[in-house]
This record gives sequence, C-alpha cells and structure tokens, in this order.
Amino acid sequence: MSQEAYDHTAVEDRWQEAWADADVYRTPDEVDDPTYVLGMYPYPSGKLHMGHVRNYTITDAYARFRRMCGDEVLHPMGWDAFGLPAENAAKERDTNPRDWTMDCIDTMRSQMRSMGFGYDWNREVTTCTPEYYRWNQWLFRRFHEAGLVERRDAEVNWCPSCETVLADEQVEGDDELCWRCDTAVEARELDQWFLKITAYADELLEDIDELEGWPNSVRQMQRNWIGRQHGTTLTFDVSEPGGASDGREEATEPREYGAVEAFTTRVDTVCGATFFALAPDHPISEALAAEDDAVHEFVHHEADPDGDEPNGVETGLTATNPVTGEELPVFVADFVLSDVGTGALMGVPGHDERDHAFAAKMGVDIEPVIAPTPDGWDGESVPDVPDVSEAAFTDDGVLVNSGEYDGLDSETARERLTAAIETAEQSVQYQLRDWGISRQRYWGTPIPVVHCDDCGPVLVPESDLPVELPEFVNTTGNPLDAAAEWKQTACPACGEPAVRETDTMDTFVDSSWYFLRYVSPGLADAPFDRDRANDWMPVDQYVGGIEHAVMHLLYSRFFTKVLADHEGLDHREPFTNLLAQGMVQLDGEKMSKSTGNVVSPQRIVDEYGADTARLFMLQAAQPERDFDWSEEGVRSTHRFLARLTDLVEGYAAGDVATGADRTTVDDYVADEVDAAVAIAGAEYDDLTFNVALREAQALVGTLRSYREHADPHPEVYERGLDVAVRLLAPVTPHLAEELWETLGRDGFVVAADWPAAAVDRETVERRRRLVKNTREDVRDIVEVAGIDDPERIDVVVAPDWKYDALAIAADSDADNLIGELMAEDHIREQGDAAAAYGQDLQAEREALSETLSGDEEYEALRAAAWLIEREFDAPVVVERAGDADPDTAAQAAPGRPAIDIAE
Repeated sequence: MSQEAYDHTAVEDRWQEAWADADVYRTPDEVDDPTYVLGMYPYPSGKLHMGHVRNYTITDAYARFRRMCGDEVLHPMGWDAFGLPAENAAKERDTNPRDWTMDCIDTMRSQMRSMGFGYDWNREVTTCTPEYYRWNQWLFRRFHEAGLVERRDAEVNWCPSCETVLADEQVEGDDELCWRCDTAVEARELDQWFLKITAYADELLEDIDELEGWPNSVRQMQRNWIGRQHGTTLTFDVSEPGGASDGREEATEPREYGAVEAFTTRVDTVCGATFFALAPDHPISEALAAEDDAVHEFVHHEADPDGDEPNGVETGLTATNPVTGEELPVFVADFVLSDVGTGALMGVPGHDERDHAFAAKMGVDIEPVIAPTPDGWDGESVPDVPDVSEAAFTDDGVLVNSGEYDGLDSETARERLTAAIETAEQSVQYQLRDWGISRQRYWGTPIPVVHCDDCGPVLVPESDLPVELPEFVNTTGNPLDAAAEWKQTACPACGEPAVRETDTMDTFVDSSWYFLRYVSPGLADAPFDRDRANDWMPVDQYVGGIEHAVMHLLYSRFFTKVLADHEGLDHREPFTNLLAQGMVQLDGEKMSKSTGNVVSPQRIVDEYGADTARLFMLQAAQPERDFDWSEEGVRSTHRFLARLTDLVEGYAAGDVATGADRTTVDDYVADEVDAAVAIAGAEYDDLTFNVALREAQALVGTLRSYREHADPHPEVYERGLDVAVRLLAPVTPHLAEELWETLGRDGFVVAADWPAAAVDRETVERRRRLVKNTREDVRDIVEVAGIDDPERIDVVVAPDWKYDALAIAADSDADNLIGELMAEDHIREQGDAAAAYGQDLQAEREALSETLSGDEEYEALRAAAWLIEREFDAPVVVERAGDADPDTAAQAAPGRPAIDIAE
C-alpha cells in the first residue's frame, strides 16, 4: 500500500462514530475509585485554540493509557459558561448571552469530538444552566451559615471598561491592569459580598507542603500570595511638633493624632528607625491632604506605588520611637500600602534596601544597629559597627547602637523588645485578603439575597432556589438593576416588599467546585453525591495553565476545605497531581487572535487529521514546556503515520516475506520491542509523552529496517507491529483502532491491555548503552586506522572474572580495593592482568557503574551484530574471551568489548 493512501478523514469519522455507538468512554456510577483525569474546563469562546488542543490531548492520552492499564477512568468535560465576554458578544450581535454561549458550546463540543477526545459526555456540566448555578446559590447559603460570608463597604478594584469589580487576583502586573481587557484598574468604595478565605489562610499555606504532586512553581506562587509574615505590631505616637504655627502671629496648640500602629518583622532594628511612613490612603494622610497642598498633590497626583523608586512627601508631623523616645519625621510614602501590614511602618534605612533608597533620596539619617555576626562570636561581645552608608545590611546579626540591647543576637532581641515595649505584641500578617465575589454584570449566578428595609439583607430560602436570571437587559452599568420587574420581590422574613440583590457572583465560584459535580451531574437534591465523591475524589491528575495558580487553584482548595468541614467530604485537597502545561507558540511568540498570530486547529484536522495534530503536539516537547508550532513538523508527523499504516497493511496483506527459523536479528528486534514497552509505559505514567512517543516511533523505524534487512520472523514482526500500535493508541487513537482491526484483533484498542515487557528499564538502558558504545568504537577504529573496506569485525566480550571484579569495586568502600580483589582466588589467579585491571578500577572508582553480565553482553552483541554488518558491509563475529585471540581478549572490559578489524 502506498503512503499517500492514509485517508485520515475516513478513518477518524469511522471510529468516532463507533466509539459513540458503543459508549466506550462512559464511567458507570457503580465503579469503585476510578482514576480521575481532568483538564480545566474551557470558557466557550466559540472555537478551540491550540492551547485547548494541547491541554486536552494531554489528559486524553493519559486517560487512555490508564484505561489500557486496567483502570476504571473518569474523564469528563464541561463548560465554564458564565462570564463577561459572552455578555459583550451578545451586546455586539444584538442577541442574548445564553444563545451565544450555547452556540459556542455546540461548536466546541463538535470540535472536541473531531479531535477524538474520549470524554464521558453523559457527565457534561454547563455552569450557566439553572440546574448548575442553583448549587452555587445553595453553597453561598452554606458558607453564610458557617460564618464565611460577609457584606461590607470596601474599597474594590473597578474596571471602568468591564464596568465591574475585580478580585485582587484578577488585577495583573505592576501597572494593575484588568486580567480580561488590560484596562487600568481604579479604586472605588462599594458594598460587596465577601467569602472569608482568610479564615483558612493558615491551613491553605501549611498544606501546600503536602501537595507533592504539584509543580514547585505553583506551590511557591500560592505561598507568596497568602504572604504570611510573623512579626510585631507596636505603636508610635504621631503629633505636630510643639509650637507649630499656621501662619498667624500666635503659635497654635500642637495637634495630636494619637497612637498609630505599625507592623514589622524586624523589631530588633527599632533603635535604627529614623523616619515613619504612612500609606497615601491612610486616614492621617487623607486628613492632611485635605488641608496641605503638598500632601494633596502627592497623594492624588504623584504617588506611584508601582514605580521603580520610592517617593514621598514630608508632613511636618513627628512620631515618637517607643524605645528610644526620639522624634522621627513622618512622611506619606507611596511604597507603603494600606493592604499590607497596617498601612504604616517605621523606616530603618540601615537595614532595609527600600528604606535605604528612600532615606538617601529624602536626606534622612541612616543609622546602623545590626552588625554581621563575627566568626566564632562568643554570644556576648558587641561587634564593630558596620558601614551602611552605601547599602543596607539586611541579614540577622548582633545588635549595636541599641543601648541595653547591644550584644544580643537578632532573634533574642526580637523576643525581648516585644516583651519590653508596652504597646508591642507578636502578630501574624497576611497578604491574602477575603474574596470579593460581587460583580456588577448580568451573565453570572445571581446572589441569593433579598434586601428589606426592615430586615436588612435576607437569604433566599433553599426551597426558592434557584434564583434564575431574568431576560437579558442590554444596558450600561449593572444590567440587573435595570430588570425592574425581576428585581421587585417580597422579603422572605417579613413578607413586605423588598428588592433582590442585583450583583452576580464572580465566575470563579463556578469553577471552585465543578470537579465535584462531575461525580453526580444529574443529582437533583444536592450539589454532589457525598458517598460517591468520597470514593472518587480527589482528582488524580489535573491539567491546566499556570495562570490559574492564585485564582482558580487557590479558590478550589478553599472550597474543598470548607466542604470537608461542613458537608462531610473526606478529603481536604481537590487535586492530587497537577500539571501546568506550557504554551503553543508561533515563531517564538504566544499565539494571539488579536495579532493574527494563530494556527487553526480545525485546519490542521482537515488537512492532516486529528491524530497528526495530537501526535505532533505531544512529541514536540515535555508537556510543561512552551514549544513552537512547526508546519514541517506536522507534515513529518503525518508521513510517519502513513509509514506505520504501510507497515501494518503490508503485513496483513501478506506482502512481507517471512523466515521460518529465528535468528539473532529476530532476537534483537524482539529485545527492542520489549525495550520500547519497558520505557514507554513508565514515561506515559509520568506524563513525559515526548519520551514515550520517541520510543514508539523508534520501534516503528526498527521494524521498517527489519523488514528491509531480513526476512522477519512472523511472530516477532507481528508482535512488534501489535506493540507499536498499542504504544501509539493513547495519542493516535483513530489510526490505532484502524490498524488494530487490520491486524485481526478483537474489540477496541482503547480497551486492549497495555503491552507487558519481559525486561526492566535498567537492563534496557545498559544493553542500549553497550550497543551504542560498541558501534561508536568500531567507527572510531575504522576512521583512525583509515580502513576503507573492512573484511571482518571481531567483537570480544570480557572474561567473567572482570565482571566479578567490577561488581566488587562498585559495592566496595574499602581503602585498599586491589587487596580486596586479590582476596578472591579466581581473580588473584589472573596475576598481572588482575592487578592492572584493579588499578584501572581504583582510578575510575567514583564513576563506576554496573553493566550487564558477561552472558547478557554476549547475547546483546550477537543480536545487534547485524546493525554493524549493515553499516560496514562486513561480517561481524561476537566471541567470548576464552574463544578469542588472547591479545585481543586482554583489551576487553565489561561494557566495552575489544574490537579487532581485519582489512
């Protein structure tokens, strides 16, 4: 059969229909503890992009592999269907978000099927349906009952383009831009609903260490976002200096601003504080801005918290150091943030780099109070005072210039100062803030609250859920505010007229528990079946983008912990293993529809087939790494699949001449079949698909060479083709099914057993290393000796005693290795040869590793001799040392046979 005859469209259509008819990917409710494989569900934007294809090919390949290994597998798919983009698209097209979203879902579902993704579509969830979002509302009630919901007036992140609030996690970069539209985010004061994620801050942080199946980068991002700091809070009395004048002839009474609380992790440096700084939105700063032009200008026009250098303005106020009594100048400074610590800090420029830069800029004193700990320090003496004029010393050390605390190490000083300062106490601060979920948009879950003039905010009763969205209102601002009829209702508590809450929930609420809904998607009386969730959860392998590290992944962990505490879940973490896949790039840049820098998955499927796209995607790089899309790589992959088809169909048609007697060539191929299984299986299990596929493709290359070089043994050749098809089945499922049938196998290859290997990986790697090194040694000898036409190549395996000596040396930690070797009679009998080999082993002792045994080397080299014969067109004889020329045999060593080439 010619390579051009591979009709991918016909093959893929046929098997997609067969899988659907047989419902092969269905996971029955009755199965016990299936392997749960999940890709982060997509937002239905209209069409799949290459990032989707990569993500879902990874999960699909792994799910198929685990199914072939005998696991029951849960591999569902759904839709993150609420969100602002659909609302905006509906406005632009004069339609409604629901119809737009459902049309997009239909398109993307069809594309997923055309890619051959093996989902249990019976478990599909769509978050914009009342059947789903009623449970968002139910969970809101449960969180409220648990004391984890709060409504309060708060400064929020407002996107003027999206006209809605953003969570802290949705504000990106130093420029504080909206995560959706890159518009600069503003601060506003609004009544907001919050979920108290901070109540779980400690557990969320401490349990990160147990997430051993997660990338370290994601775990560190969550640690940094939670941002727990242990330190000390203490107060500084802030006031105007005595005798201040406001321009009139008589002096005014100094104004007292009272005790201002500051947080520091380095109270050991308090004696080095030379200024005090307030955040621009600190109440004192705002009061000063109302009456001081310079402060007003700085607060409203000059402050730049994201700038490259710290800036500030002096206020004329002073703060009293609670330890030294010194009066410190007070500044409003843009590097002090109200949501970090207390919005006020003591400036210690001698021991903080940012404070040092600020002090140098503002002309403030820089005083050293911590010295590096001297080598051999006795724990009491006071070291020399360091020079901190050019750079801050930021490490712990020994106190100097600190009065009665001189000579204390930093840790001891922190304890004593915290105890001694009357207003000081140990404190823990977090960067993490409660999760504001209120959004002023239409296309989201209505918050189930009614506002009553008499009763205040009242939860909608569970029996009245879901609170469904009204018909779409195309307006600016909050659309639900304009839904006049929908908004008017009765108070559930008193029955009087009341108004519905018009904010909808952040769509990250939907994705914080959707993985639980897949367990029992049709359940009508609860969000999930608790018993089944306790059996099937947590997700065994989760795959998605690293951009979700501090939003979706953190929120999902929070929800799972709350549900464990209040709904009886047995697990407290949702995802055991996490893979953050890399991007698919084009010409080194991220694919972007806005710049036209994209490749259409549908075009690739139409031209080359889904299997080609899947195989190229997974063979190009490890899943967590970015890689560049290559059209030539795609074409090459398609040609490979055509060659595989040619091999299988040629054999099935009887076009391959086969030999009756098994030869060493057959043995080599049989060994390579086992080798491919031994390596590919382990790599599939580790999700290093590129390595597994390299093995499968190399096996196909070996089988082609086998067919061309020899008359293959029928059992060896057929098993090789069978194994190659199964090794590729998780990634190229359509063609694998076609070729499985061509080989005469029963049933679907998706349900076939994963092939077993009769050899372990370590033996495979040793055998391959031996053959590779031997072939390289032959090439080197031919090149160096200038041998144009070898007549015969002898390959001589080392004598058995050398293998014994190597094993002893590899395990030995004795100082006198040669003496240890000579204690063995059969080694000592070799005389000078043993002594010389012992010296070689002694010299290379740190790099020694075990090899195959002598018999294994002999058999491996005999089996691989045909490769050398084919390359040099000369007969190859593999001999044991006892059968070879003694001078040649003397040069042989384990793993490095002697080679003699006759011209």
